[in-house]
Amino acid sequence: MNETKPALTTQERDELRRQGVLLTSLEELYNWGRSHSVWPLNFGLACCAIEMIAASMAKYDIARFGSEVFRPSPRQADLLIVSGTVTKKMAPHVIRLWNQMPEPKYCIAMGACAISGGPFKQGYNVLKGIDRFIPVDIYIPGCPPRPEALLHGLVQLQEKIRGQALTGSEAPRHLGSDDACDCPVPELGAHDIQPTHAPALWTAPTLARPDKG
Repeated sequence: MNETKPALTTQERDELRRQGVLLTSLEELYNWGRSHSVWPLNFGLACCAIEMIAASMAKYDIARFGSEVFRPSPRQADLLIVSGTVTKKMAPHVIRLWNQMPEPKYCIAMGACAISGGPFKQGYNVLKGIDRFIPVDIYIPGCPPRPEALLHGLVQLQEKIRGQALTGSEAPRHLGSDDACDCPVPELGAHDIQPTHAPALWTAPTLARPDKG
């Protein structure tokens, strides 16, 4: 009679690793390589971009995480760090850059402006969050967040990549044949951008208001 042996625990795997025995799977090895070679796009919008640049300097050294290669072309990058205020005039260009990046690709919304519009949220010319048009993987709050916060967000992104499955419902977007990888690019209308958001990614929250009666 064949009995299925239980999988090794994390403690058992760590003990074997200390003894020089490494147990892994093709999926874990593949995701480990992807997570340590995330290349950001050489792109910034406002003051958060200064903190992003500082993270690549010697004091913080983003190269420790395999992301020191800031690519000048979206065709060669797989991480879009939206660092700064996204105006409605700039939003179409940001989304075009995202669409030109090859899959698998990821997005980090860095700072309050990229997340929700920040201190300019009530302005008529500022997009109230890049997640209205682009699927965001990691949010980094702050105004602006320090380089350490960006490195922490990068580590969280690496953990997310390492946890992705290659098959099933947890597989990345590019492995799903029915998933659209391109986002709609809005156009400047008479009073606002059209469309104002991508319905597949973002819908306005419904507020439950108390009955005055």
